Amino acid sequence: MALRPIRPIDVFRTEDADDILAICGGVPQQDYDFLKARGVAAVYGPGADIPKAAGEVLRLIQAGRMMAAE
Repeated sequence: MALRPIRPIDVFRTEDADDILAICGGVPQQDYDFLKARGVAAVYGPGADIPKAAGEVLRLIQAGRMMAAE
């Protein structure tokens, strides 16, 4: 599958909005590396464990807040 360029992430970078996390779900595993290389913070496939994924996303948010407070 050919993925389209990730335009919102490019906009975040140019607008100095690096504190915004991009999270993708329902993604086939063969596309994970492509998305992560372009700045997606977390990628989840079909059938992902939702409570586990939610915990991971919350940890990413908390880590971002701690970095912003420094």
